[in-house]
Amino acid sequence: MPFTPYHFGPSGFLGLVFRKWIDIPVFVLANVVVDVEVLVVLFFELGPPRHRYCHTLLIGAALGAIWGLAAYPLRSLSKKIMQIFRLPYQTSLRKMVISGILGVWLHVLIDGFYHSDVHVFWPNTTISLWQITAPHISKEQIETICIVFFIAAVVLYTIAVSSYIKQNKDKKQTLHENPG
Repeated sequence: MPFTPYHFGPSGFLGLVFRKWIDIPVFVLANVVVDVEVLVVLFFELGPPRHRYCHTLLIGAALGAIWGLAAYPLRSLSKKIMQIFRLPYQTSLRKMVISGILGVWLHVLIDGFYHSDVHVFWPNTTISLWQITAPHISKEQIETICIVFFIAAVVLYTIAVSSYIKQNKDKKQTLHENPG
């Protein structure tokens, strides 16, 4: 699913559920970064398969770690973006690297169920998640699952923002009542 919105549902939901341990911007954007591989294959007309080494758990882990490291100098920008979304944001290099790896892995697993050319367990190419699930779960069902996760992420986000606003309102009220 190159650059489709389907990855944002599961990554947004899991990022919000585990936001204490996951850097949400790094985690969610790792689901996009991995598809640069597909763009390169298409742009340079390299032919099939479109999903190659970055769409594996092994190389994907390296890509995710590099993405986490590359995002680290941008953490102040991430903090500002999270403030716009009214979500608290605290991160560390370790958290960003782990989030990058987990984000790429989530993408790889979703694509493994969706695309026949993804070999998640490369260098072993005999095990295919697509071959295991294709007879039982259609691409449309996978898309629906991703949409359901997106809706759940929106609900979870709404709850998180409501809690954030209430906490800030309570803090301001306490400061107003007890100055100094």
